[in-house]
Amino acid sequence: MAVTLIMLLTACAVMAQDADTKPLRPVASMFTADVGHASVLDSYISPITYVGTAVRLGCEAQQATGFSPEHWTRQLDLGVNYSNTHNPAGNHTMHALMIDARWGMMHRWRNVLAQGLQLMAGGSTQLSGGALYNANNSNNVVSARVHWSLGFMGQAVYNTHIKRLPITIRYQVTVPVAGVFFSPDYDEAYYEIYLGNHSNLAHFGWWGNRFDMENLLAADLHLGSTILRIGYRNRIASSWINNINCRDISHSLVLGIGGEFMSVGHKKRTQPATNIISSIYQ
Repeated sequence: MAVTLIMLLTACAVMAQDADTKPLRPVASMFTADVGHASVLDSYISPITYVGTAVRLGCEAQQATGFSPEHWTRQLDLGVNYSNTHNPAGNHTMHALMIDARWGMMHRWRNVLAQGLQLMAGGSTQLSGGALYNANNSNNVVSARVHWSLGFMGQAVYNTHIKRLPITIRYQVTVPVAGVFFSPDYDEAYYEIYLGNHSNLAHFGWWGNRFDMENLLAADLHLGSTILRIGYRNRIASSWINNINCRDISHSLVLGIGGEFMSVGHKKRTQPATNIISSIYQ
């Protein structure tokens, strides 16, 4: 009985020690604002490509996973996109408002080819929705967009210094592979859908009828606990189904501010040797 009690006490002590020494996993959060050029085509509304200004407000959070934090990381990205575009004559305006949410998980390889270089690759899922509005159109003035997809994403992250300033250079690409998206027929009014014509609205999306991609190239400047981001984002969303062609392309300057945040209990605050595993930075 005494031996059993000693074993239980020893096991509890080991578990408590593991809990105290469990690595901390800060969340790398970044709030961003994008401003740039937009090119929008939706032949359900107009056969003409509209061009103008694209604006995006976003929030990105990345953290090492609870399991195998040295080798796996997860990311959540939320964004609200607005574009104000005009036809070539400049007398018609089209507005577009889209909301998107993406979650992904990637495997991480550290110090690949060079010290400070990380490569990450994995899968992602994304949901986006919104609408285009063109009041000058004589028939259909609104085109709705809904799209859910599965795909892959990857990052190349390089942590270095410019003199005494730590800087992180990062390239990320996200490419959906398959999913489901909404599209009516070419001459089908939304009033017909409201009356009950719900056939042939949901479509399986793959590279044969839909192609999307997002590219982000950014430099994060570490100013103490604050991180400033400057970068470039390219977004492509295109589909062709039911004789309707849609193509949205934007090129934007990205400005952001953020940092690494974590919730630390009293016991871990008293452990100066606690291991901290960052999802991006080193």
